[in-house]
Amino acid sequence: MAVRCNTIILIIISKKQTLMKDFMLIFINGEGSSKFSPEEMQANMQQWFNWINDLKAKGIYVSGEALLPGGKTVKGADGIITDGPFAESKEVVGGYFIVKAESIENAAEIGKSSPDLPHGGAVEVREVMKF
Repeated sequence: MAVRCNTIILIIISKKQTLMKDFMLIFINGEGSSKFSPEEMQANMQQWFNWINDLKAKGIYVSGEALLPGGKTVKGADGIITDGPFAESKEVVGGYFIVKAESIENAAEIGKSSPDLPHGGAVEVREVMKF
């Protein structure tokens, strides 16, 4: 009588799972971009499209939108509506992205690639709170 013995070898590879969180990159336009010629504006927009495609290829781009200038601000218990949000300021929120990152420091590193930084722009980085 022959006995067949099958041996199964189980190899477990431990890989540290890092929880990716959502962060909002808020783009604040600088004064430099308002002085673009039509050709410079087109080149800048291409830089934005290239950046978005790079973030998508890395699997860290979730969503984003540009914002039109102007808007309204609603304040206080009476809901007073004024032109805004910052009519007296030259800095305007131009849009936002939601990106995946391990930490706020990593998200800030992503923001350092914003095409508007060389033109006086800024990026505010905030973690998105999940409810």
